[in-house]
Amino acid sequence: MISVAEALEKVLSLGARLEAETVPLRTASGRVLANDLRAKRTQPPFSASAMDGYAVCDADWATGSTLRVIGEAAAGHAFSGTVSPGQAVRIFTGAPLPTGANRVVIQEDVTRDSDIITLGDTLDTGRHVRPAGGDFREGDLFAAPRRLGPAEIALLASMNHAVVPVVRKPIVAIMATGDELVAPGETPNPDQIIASNSYGIAAQLEAAGAETRLLPIARDTRAALRDVFKMAKGADLIVTIGGASVGDHDLVAEVAADLNMEQSFYKIAMRPGKPLMAGNMDGTAMIGLPGNPVSSMVCSTLFILPLIAKMQGLPATAPKTTQHMLANDLTANGPREHYMRAQLGPDGTVKVHEAQDSALMSVLAASNALVVRPIRDPARAKGDTVAVITL
Repeated sequence: MISVAEALEKVLSLGARLEAETVPLRTASGRVLANDLRAKRTQPPFSASAMDGYAVCDADWATGSTLRVIGEAAAGHAFSGTVSPGQAVRIFTGAPLPTGANRVVIQEDVTRDSDIITLGDTLDTGRHVRPAGGDFREGDLFAAPRRLGPAEIALLASMNHAVVPVVRKPIVAIMATGDELVAPGETPNPDQIIASNSYGIAAQLEAAGAETRLLPIARDTRAALRDVFKMAKGADLIVTIGGASVGDHDLVAEVAADLNMEQSFYKIAMRPGKPLMAGNMDGTAMIGLPGNPVSSMVCSTLFILPLIAKMQGLPATAPKTTQHMLANDLTANGPREHYMRAQLGPDGTVKVHEAQDSALMSVLAASNALVVRPIRDPARAKGDTVAVITL
């Protein structure tokens, strides 16, 4: 068995950043920017009013000043003239500041009689002007790689980018194996169960930016496995679930070897998830996950998500850990790293669930964290600090 760190290094060696493609900005949310972009314009492109009020000259900004209103400026409709001392322009938020004006007096500080305004006894000290280029200037850098969320999409739109270069989504073919499985919605025989792992893994990888293809369940025969493997053609990554152990009916490794898979490793010193397999099948990365539901989800978190990040050009590292105090006692750990399902509370303490069986999806669904126990970690008491991966 190899360590978790060694396994992650070998998994990451199976993939590389995928090629870029150009997509409309409207469809780029959640994608990873492939190349640097630069602003095509300055924002704001002019000095603009930040409030509703009156644009005036600095020399007239004094309590009791009386000024003549010579025009109006609204968003999208600039005042074309020049403001001279003794004059003011009625202005609204977002409107260009007229030539000659230096500040905006908010309307609450002004009384108006026809075309004459009088500044009040107490004046807000702010200029209420958004300077040209106060947000960004033409040519400013928007650096890649980065995942584009709502704020980034809005910023690129304001930089006048209608299309953007993004990394192509990794295509992941997911293949559940086993005579005991039927798809959700079907009626299982008394000795069958519902295939849940593939649906959870697909949801997890799609949330990370991948495109997934759920292949038909592969039965426990070499012919069936070969047929389903053929359906994975064109994928960037093949993920099998189950059938990679050493039982008489665990045939995935044998069939994959027949199809020219070069195995990188098999078995990791971790729990849950010891029987993990990875390799390269005719140029396509392949990862064989354990069949137990929690094992497959934990292994996907530790190994597949970093690989998906690398394929998108993002930093590919082990999941980040933070330190938190235990809310309950723990017994000593054994000879494998243990990723214990836990609940991280609002007070920052983490409670490890009592039940840790790798078949208990209800426990995983009730968890928002994994407590990481090193090999031979001694018993821990409530209040001790432990490493935690948030889910």
